[in-house]
Amino acid sequence: MEAENMNYKTKNSDLEENNFLLEKTDLSPGKKPGELPDCIKLLIGAGGIYGSFLYYGSLQEDVFRYEADDGSSFHQAWFLQVLEALANVVVGFIGMRLAGPTPGIPLKMFAISGCTQVSSKAFTSLALANGLSFPVATLAKSGKMAPVMVGQLILGGSSYSLREYLQVAAIIGGTAIVSMGKKKASSDSSSFWGVVYIVMALVMDGVTAGYQKRLKTHTAKIGVEPKSYDFMFWTNLFMCLTAIVLAVLLGEFHTGMAFLAANPLIFTAITKFAICSAVGQSFIFYTIAHFDPLVLSTVTTTRKILSVLLSIFMKGHLKKLSFLGWSGLGLSCGGILSELHSKICGGKHGSRRRQ
Repeated sequence: MEAENMNYKTKNSDLEENNFLLEKTDLSPGKKPGELPDCIKLLIGAGGIYGSFLYYGSLQEDVFRYEADDGSSFHQAWFLQVLEALANVVVGFIGMRLAGPTPGIPLKMFAISGCTQVSSKAFTSLALANGLSFPVATLAKSGKMAPVMVGQLILGGSSYSLREYLQVAAIIGGTAIVSMGKKKASSDSSSFWGVVYIVMALVMDGVTAGYQKRLKTHTAKIGVEPKSYDFMFWTNLFMCLTAIVLAVLLGEFHTGMAFLAANPLIFTAITKFAICSAVGQSFIFYTIAHFDPLVLSTVTTTRKILSVLLSIFMKGHLKKLSFLGWSGLGLSCGGILSELHSKICGGKHGSRRRQ
């Protein structure tokens, strides 16, 4: 059961990765007169998550597919993480001040966690910038339980069932088939470096998962229970600081600013991208405050599948995908849904409101 709990906490990709301790956070008061019905709350939370993150994924793909008049494109992944994390810091700070900050937070551990998380996100962006298609990258990130398992086996002492290993194998195998199943006429096949970067992102996911389990144990040991917006603010603050340092060292800060100044369209897309990131995080907090964590897991899992399908049908991938590619897509989605089903059958009732 411990491994299943951590599966939920570390499974959610992209922005959802930062919420591994939300099970411990209770932002919802008792039932009050005039309070919204649970169905309306679920509609607000799930609708907000779907809207924010589906648009987020579309914008992310647009950013790295954009080509300027001179033929140049945006490759400053660390600079992008500065802007995204900064938007989350602002929203997290406002939420933390409204809810009240939690004293005694182990900032050193948050710094390490923030560093590994922003590295994973930057490597994912670099994979897209180096030719990996958005559907393949998203499916590959859904297979993050492979490195997460390794990380928790080594750093967290967890164990897993045969079904869990088979689920991960289905996701990874299906992703590989999708990557190889493009029609030969396609000219933008996934590059070698795109694959390298997505593997590096998965490795950082595994490190993050193992370290987050240590952080959970440590906060429980010292009797500190940070609120949701504490996590959002401090994690993203260290993510932002890490990204700033690397963007400056790699020369991305200056070149990124210059590219945005010369291309207002991409600046607008990145601004929306960062806003969607912060707004989506807030809807995640709203949902987990009122419902069992499995509700959030269901929403974010189906959101990933919808993101892949929307990209295929709306971003020009449909004509490039062969029958073999569709078979791989079905295998990957089956593995993802099987993982969700195993959690639902694990004894929790996703539709039950938290008490």
